Amino acid sequence: MKLDPRLLREAAAVRLALALTVLLGTLGGVAIVAQAWLLSRAIDRVFIGGQSLAGVETLLLLFLVLAGLRAVLAWSSELTAHHVADQVKADLRHRLAAHLLALGPAYVQGERSGELTATLVDGVEALDAYFRQYLPQLALAALVPLAVLLFVFPLDPVSGIILLLTAPLIPIFMILIGSAAEALTRRQWTALGRMSAHFLDILQGLSTLKALGRSREQLRSVAAVSDRYRRTTMGVLRVTFISALVLEMVATLSTAVVAVQVGLRLLYGQLAFEQALFVLVLAPEFYQPLRLLGARFHAGMQGTAAAARIWDILDAEPRPVRRAAPVLEASVPFPLLPIAFDDVHLAYDEGTRPALQGVSLTLAPSEKVALVGPSGAGKSTVAYLLLRFLEPDRGTITAGGRPLAAVEHAAWRRHIAWVPQRPALFYGTVADNIRLGRPQAGPDEVMWAARQANADEFVRRLPQGYDTLLGERGARLSGGQIQRLALARAFLQDAPLLLLDEATANLDPEVEQLIQEALERLLRGRTALIIAHRLHTIYHADRILVLDAGRVVEQGGHGDLLSRGGLYRQLVTAYRAEEPA
Repeated sequence: MKLDPRLLREAAAVRLALALTVLLGTLGGVAIVAQAWLLSRAIDRVFIGGQSLAGVETLLLLFLVLAGLRAVLAWSSELTAHHVADQVKADLRHRLAAHLLALGPAYVQGERSGELTATLVDGVEALDAYFRQYLPQLALAALVPLAVLLFVFPLDPVSGIILLLTAPLIPIFMILIGSAAEALTRRQWTALGRMSAHFLDILQGLSTLKALGRSREQLRSVAAVSDRYRRTTMGVLRVTFISALVLEMVATLSTAVVAVQVGLRLLYGQLAFEQALFVLVLAPEFYQPLRLLGARFHAGMQGTAAAARIWDILDAEPRPVRRAAPVLEASVPFPLLPIAFDDVHLAYDEGTRPALQGVSLTLAPSEKVALVGPSGAGKSTVAYLLLRFLEPDRGTITAGGRPLAAVEHAAWRRHIAWVPQRPALFYGTVADNIRLGRPQAGPDEVMWAARQANADEFVRRLPQGYDTLLGERGARLSGGQIQRLALARAFLQDAPLLLLDEATANLDPEVEQLIQEALERLLRGRTALIIAHRLHTIYHADRILVLDAGRVVEQGGHGDLLSRGGLYRQLVTAYRAEEPA
C-alpha cells in the first residue's frame, strides 16, 4: 500500500508520541530475544548439563522479570499509540469543521450533508486503526526482525540467511493482494458515504414523503442501497480473509523451513543444542511483526480510503479575499452605510459558471430594497456576498465608503442579521436557539425578542416553555414556529442591517399574518435587503431591483416597474396567475 504523505505529516505533528510507541515496541522485541536466550540456556543446562532447578533459578527469575517488562512495554506502547491516534483525530476533526466553516454555505450546499457527516465522524474514526496499529507496526516490522537478525547471525549465519531470504515473502504477498483490496476498500468507503447521505435525505424528508403517500416506496430504495453496501463490504472481507490465510501460510512454511534445517544440522552435530533451541524459539517471533503488519494492512487501507475524502475537503480552497486596506478588527468602529456594489462579477466552478456579471446597486440608510428575479438570476449570490460567505472575482463592495474586504468578517457580521427562508435550528433549548443572535443575552431579553416576533405565546405552550429541548432542524415545530424563532434571533441581535430571504414562504395565511406583523416591527428604522419569491410581499418596498442572468436589468418602485412592461411585469403577471383563487 502506498503511504499517503499527508497522513505521514499528520503523524509528524505527534512524532514524539509515535517515536515513543515504536521505541517501546522495539524494546519489547529486544526483550523477546533476551527471553529466548535465557530459556534456551536454562533448558540446555538442565537437559544437557544435568543441573538442578537451583542451578537455573537465576535464569528463570530473569526470564520472569523480562516477561513482566514485556507486558509493561506492550501496555505502554498501546497507551502511546492511542494517544497518537486520539490527538490526530481530534486535530483533523477540528480542522475539518473549521475548514467547512471557512468554505461557507456556497461549498456545503453543493455537498450532501449525510456524506459530509459520515466523513467527519466515520471517516476520521477510520484513521484510528491507521495511526494506532498500522503506522507503528510498519516501523516495528522492520526494526524487530532486524534486531533478531543481529543476534542470530553471529550464532548461526545459515539460519540468519534463511530468515533474511524468507522475510520479504510476506510483504510481497501483502502488496500483491493489497493492490486488489485497495480498490475494493475505496469502493466500500464511497458506498458508505452514499448510503449515509441517502438515509439522511430520506429521514429529513420523511414527513413530506408521508404527506404525499410515498414513504413506503422508499423501502425498496433503502434496501437497494443497503444491499449494495453489503455486497461491497463482503467483497472486502473476502479478500481480507484470503490474504490472512496466505500470509499465515507463508509465515508458517518459513518457520517450518528454519525448524527443519536447524533439526537436521543438530542431528548431524553441526549445531550446538543451545544455539539450535535459541534459533527455534526466535523463529516464530521473527515473523510475528510481519504477520501483524499483514493483519493490520487492511485497517491501514481503510484509513487511507477515508483519508482520500478528508483531503478532498481540506484541499478545497475558500475563494481568495482581495484585501484593499488593512483589516479592521471587531473592536474598531467603522461606518456601516451606505452599502454599494460596484461592477461586481462572480463565477462558480473556477470561473466556468457566471453568477453575477457587473452588478451595481446601493443600500442607503433605512432603505428597504427588494431583490427579485427568476431562478438562477443571482439573488442568493448577492446575499452570500453581503454575508461575506463569498468574495467577488472583480469589482468592489463598500460599506460607508470603505472596502468591505478591509473589514474583519466577525466585525461585519455583528452588524447584519440574516433571516433565511429555511432557518437552521440546533439541538438545544428554545432559549438557546434564540440566543444564537446574541449569546450573552439574559432570559428577559430572550422573552422580549420572542414577544416581538409573535413567538412567545406558542413557546409558553411547549412542555418546558423556553427550556424545551428542540431536535435538529427544529423537530417538533411547524414551519411558521421555526420562522418566528428566526425572527426572534434577529430582534435579539438588534443589527442595523437586515437580510431577509422570503420569511413568509410556504405558510398558511394566519401564520403569515403573524410573521408579517413581526417583520414590520423588525424593519422599522433599519436598512434591509429583501430577497422576494412571493412578490406581493415587496410591493411597498422603497426600491425593487430586478436581476436576470447575473445583471440588474430594472430598478424602481412597484408601479413604475409595472408600467414599463419589462421583466418585472412578466414576473408579477406569472405570479398572479399561479396564486390560488
